[in-house]
Amino acid sequence: MTITKTVENNTVILSVEGWLDTKASPELGKEIDALSDTKELVLDFEKLEYIASSGLREVVAAHKKMQSMNGTFSVINVGNEVMEVFKLAGFDKKLDIRAK
Repeated sequence: MTITKTVENNTVILSVEGWLDTKASPELGKEIDALSDTKELVLDFEKLEYIASSGLREVVAAHKKMQSMNGTFSVINVGNEVMEVFKLAGFDKKLDIRAK
């Protein structure tokens, strides 16, 4: 998995590529934990091929962190396979998740 971080004003975009599984999830967790003075966090999953339950936990952690910072959170460019996982977990009804 590869994470590319882009910062524009108070918006942080984390572009995640590859597999967000048990082995890779802690890396995303570290990026999220390091956030401060951020008004908006966007996870760009355009190149994400797979997400495991550990990856879902990091998405929830990101959402909670942004709520605690009075910021906004979204997941964008979600492919069909990953969107199916979000739908099965019910995340599509609770979080701002946008398909490709």
